[in-house]
Amino acid sequence: MRTIDAGVCCLMKILVIEDSVRLQASIGMALRKSGYVVDAATDGEEGLWLAEAGLHDVVVLDLMLPKLDGLTLLRRLRDKGVETHVLILTAKDAVEDRVAGLEAGADDYLTKPFSLDELLARVGALVRRRYGQKNPELRIGNLLLDLNRHEVRVEENPLSLTPREYRVLEFLCLRAGALASRPEIEAHMYAEASEIFSNTIDSTVSVLRRKLAASGSKTKILTKRGEGYLLEECSE
Repeated sequence: MRTIDAGVCCLMKILVIEDSVRLQASIGMALRKSGYVVDAATDGEEGLWLAEAGLHDVVVLDLMLPKLDGLTLLRRLRDKGVETHVLILTAKDAVEDRVAGLEAGADDYLTKPFSLDELLARVGALVRRRYGQKNPELRIGNLLLDLNRHEVRVEENPLSLTPREYRVLEFLCLRAGALASRPEIEAHMYAEASEIFSNTIDSTVSVLRRKLAASGSKTKILTKRGEGYLLEECSE
């Protein structure tokens, strides 16, 4: 059975494929509290269907799944060219099991039972790796984002943002210098079943521009008409 959370506004999307409804709920709650959108599946076939789109930043994957086991799911993803980072969750802790998972294309491995704090730390590290960021503090000009604390500072002065404003800015900063289309931003901000208003991203960017200008930030959000948004450090 597949469930899709219709959460409000987040940036990073995590897919949890876990057949234990209780464990899936615990993981999902911890991830949402940390600011992620969470999609979930309780069997391998549904999990593969969700993962194939490649819209998630990290897949948390159990190995012992009904309908399609986790290793087969992972191999099929890699065969299709899906490069989403995968964190394997399993009760199998033998060295050969870990090796098999990593050789199938997993990026990390966590054995059950585990600490939710450790899971969150590993997911966060994989998200940063996806965007080429090992340092949890991201600096662009005089703008500083703390990816762990979800805080923004300009010249060391805190910048007050709503959760939606922060998520859009975070996504643009992670892709600084690269064009981000509105559909791409929406895909990362909302769960699949969420209703998205057509002007949500545009209005959020407009407010962000005003706040950045008022704070003295040298980082600006540029619009490429018909293409999307581009965040750059400007000299003036």
